[in-house]
Amino acid sequence: MVMLRGFLVLVVFFLLGEAVRVFAGLPVSGGVLGMVMATVTLMVRGRVSTELATASQGLISILVLLITPGVVGVFFIADQFYGHWATVLVALVIGTLLSVFTTLLLMKKVAALGKEGGSHDRSA
Repeated sequence: MVMLRGFLVLVVFFLLGEAVRVFAGLPVSGGVLGMVMATVTLMVRGRVSTELATASQGLISILVLLITPGVVGVFFIADQFYGHWATVLVALVIGTLLSVFTTLLLMKKVAALGKEGGSHDRSA
């Protein structure tokens, strides 16, 4: 039951993201918008519920299965990238570097909190 409640929270944020995308006409995935809203909500609350943590851990273990369809779909529209490969390559390189840099900063901050005896959950 705990995982089901957590999964419901994730689905609600996904649906909210889709609603914002449709009504605002944004060219961004509803899932991305939903996760941004979930992140902001969790930052404001200052903690992650047990239900959400349990559901998230379950999904992380199958993350590759969740990403694969989108990656495979790119091969079906590869002809649309004709003449734009330099742009795509630059975007991929810059995006990868930014992701690695952001992850580095986050891990340094988490490691520093761990050394200070801090907790990632303010409610504890």
